[in-house]
Amino acid sequence: MSDSASPVSDSRLPFSWPTRVYWEDTDAGGVVYHAQYLAFLERARTEWLRARGYGQELLRVEHGLVFAVRAMQIDFRAPARLDDALDVAVALRQCRGASLVIEQDIRCGGRLLLDAEVKVAALDAAGFRPRGIPETLYQQLKTLEQGAQ
Repeated sequence: MSDSASPVSDSRLPFSWPTRVYWEDTDAGGVVYHAQYLAFLERARTEWLRARGYGQELLRVEHGLVFAVRAMQIDFRAPARLDDALDVAVALRQCRGASLVIEQDIRCGGRLLLDAEVKVAALDAAGFRPRGIPETLYQQLKTLEQGAQ
């Protein structure tokens, strides 16, 4: 596995966020605990939105919007281990009026460790009820759709 500080992404997905595996991410054998992958995926989605000018706090405060994971399908293909440098990639597959379908993968040195499909719902920040994505954000997201792969 890779020891490089800034891994090169071989993912076919357009946005990549680098991270490293720390003790807190692993079990006693130094292998990433399966639930920790969810945190890696979440952080990459957050940074993907932030890179487009829509940080989570800005969405909540200025637009009254939060995104929440509604469903997720994950295929674990190979383990990550202590000190591995990972690339967590994100691509928007589909933008609907009140939801997103996001494709993600995690790689180490170009080797696919995990791939996931994440369905995200747009919710009203105050009541956590479904709501539409604000038009400006919706239009920007529509331009980022990758289409079904």
